[in-house]
Amino acid sequence: MARAETPAAPRLLRAALLLLLLVAAGQRAAGAPVVTELRCHCLQTLQGIHFKNIQSVSVTPPGPHCGQTEVVATLKNGQEACLNPEAPMVKKIINKMLNKGSTN
Repeated sequence: MARAETPAAPRLLRAALLLLLLVAAGQRAAGAPVVTELRCHCLQTLQGIHFKNIQSVSVTPPGPHCGQTEVVATLKNGQEACLNPEAPMVKKIINKMLNKGSTN
């Protein structure tokens, strides 16, 4: 019994799809970190905010995504506010938050 030859175009298409899948799998397996944003989070900053309105503060050091230190305060109403890390009031807020966290 003779076997029918498969046309070259579908074989080539299958080979190309297999190569594409292998390349995609190799990229995932490379272990490169996944970066969610490639820009600064804070475009504008406030010089300060009243301490009683702040729920938490996060400080992000400069890195490949952004060349400046970013201070983001999460307010008790759920909003986020970017603070100027060089402002004297913001430095006091960060110190208060650090001291508050160390006493608990």
